[in-house]
Amino acid sequence: MAMKTELAPVAARDLQIVEYLGQRVVTTEQLAAGYGATEKMISNNFSRNESRFVEGKHYFKVEGEELRGLKNRPSLSGLVGKNARSLILWAERGAANHAKMLETDQAWGYHEDLVEFYFTQRDAIAVPSTQVALSRKQLAMMVIEAEERAEAVALENKTLNATVESLEKHFTKGMTIPAFCKALNGVNINKMMWWVFERDWVFNEQRDPEKDPRWRVASYARDKYLTEDQTQITPHGKDAFTKFTPVLLEKGCHRLYQLYMKGELPMKKTWNGEYSHDKAIYTPEGM
Repeated sequence: MAMKTELAPVAARDLQIVEYLGQRVVTTEQLAAGYGATEKMISNNFSRNESRFVEGKHYFKVEGEELRGLKNRPSLSGLVGKNARSLILWAERGAANHAKMLETDQAWGYHEDLVEFYFTQRDAIAVPSTQVALSRKQLAMMVIEAEERAEAVALENKTLNATVESLEKHFTKGMTIPAFCKALNGVNINKMMWWVFERDWVFNEQRDPEKDPRWRVASYARDKYLTEDQTQITPHGKDAFTKFTPVLLEKGCHRLYQLYMKGELPMKKTWNGEYSHDKAIYTPEGM
């Protein structure tokens, strides 16, 4: 049985057009009449399910100076109460949410008509000057935010360049992770190999937990952060074998230094809180 309502529904194609911020919207009264509900039912459903609605996506709340401007628009005559302190305008997605919550044939049928004959018609009326001014204000804010982001990126690049220049003073080709970190003030070098192990830079080839680990470069870090030095070992009276030692590439050195400056490396309990390093001779790769 259809729900009783005192509001007379108007066919979606004949609705009085309401536009806000460049898109078509409907008032609570229009929605209630079309869906065979009451304004109170629409408002109550919104209050009980407010988490499902996102302002600016499902609806717009108009109040203050903007609302006074809407009340004075001849095209909205009769749709905005003179004593209303705020106004909710429903976008297409908000109207869909209400149809879903009412779950009646009339609500779904009217919603389909809204989509076909109302929301998809974009050539109705021009955006009023107050909305243009608002759009310009929004555009200005976007420009300011973009400039702030650009400044932040420039500062980050400047810091990174200083970091690279600093690194070049103490990175030596063929350095192991503990040897590199030994020059970084406060780093607990005894924990570094297990730290990079947890981050998939290396894996332990030694299966016996009672024996010292045999570190190998993992696929994630190979030729990106690390490579391997190979040493042929020939023990007296035993078979020869190859010993692999993970060593840092320049990019790996840079990455470890970035993580050090972020405070993410394992630190000694006696660390004094200062980020610094000892300078050593830099030997560029390829020489």
